[in-house]
Amino acid sequence: MTESAWKVVMDGDGLKISGDSFSLTTNSSDPGNLDSVVTELQGVSRGTYGQYCGLSRALEAVGERWGMLVVRDLLVSAKSTVELLRGLPGVQSNLLSRRINEMAFCGILERAGTTDKDDNTQYRLTTYGRRLEDILLAFGRWGSAMLAEPRPEDIITEDSVMIAMRSAFLHEATAGRSARFQLDFGDIVIHLIVDDGQLTVGRGPLAGAPVIHPGPTLKDMLTHVMTVEQAMATGMVKVSGDPKALDTLISMFALPYQPLPQRSMV
Repeated sequence: MTESAWKVVMDGDGLKISGDSFSLTTNSSDPGNLDSVVTELQGVSRGTYGQYCGLSRALEAVGERWGMLVVRDLLVSAKSTVELLRGLPGVQSNLLSRRINEMAFCGILERAGTTDKDDNTQYRLTTYGRRLEDILLAFGRWGSAMLAEPRPEDIITEDSVMIAMRSAFLHEATAGRSARFQLDFGDIVIHLIVDDGQLTVGRGPLAGAPVIHPGPTLKDMLTHVMTVEQAMATGMVKVSGDPKALDTLISMFALPYQPLPQRSMV
């Protein structure tokens, strides 16, 4: 897959920034002008808030459509554009490439130095980008209040489930405890390893771990709207291995109960 990239050339005549579909030349070779040039270019292409504020800068960097979902999927592992598109099928490839370029310029992601199985360049979060983790997990917990019945177009991805379990993990409640689980959502299988307040989330099955098929009841159990006994009584939940595995899981993972927000017309 061909990926667009900006080229920056500085010489005695000035600064030239070019890409697949544009070329911009300044009348100064001062490297200090690079930030102002790119800021102006971004302002033309996607607009800025024009405010000297940390929140506005953050929203400019990752608040554009699909930005935080790119961060979410890269928190799980490095990915190529092709791999990101597989988990974000609703985004157009040219828009995704634009987001990658913008977030790279902001210092949020970078080339990982690795490739996928088809030799496409993979990207990873920078140290600065990984600082978004706590913010993203908290944002996901807040947004879970709006999860009612899935909409017809909604999909569930492996990465979204893995991040959801990280957002629900109770660090303090698991201090001094250990457990292993395999969660089976049909086509999606992940595993969880809890060890003294630390969580490792991985892809695929985990040998020797109890297997839990939570069905559509998981969110209700995590918010304690439904007890484990009530979930089991639906017949949609299955546990193989340790019969107490589901009780243990719910004691280690939870989401705050939040009633659906009341909609209004203003």
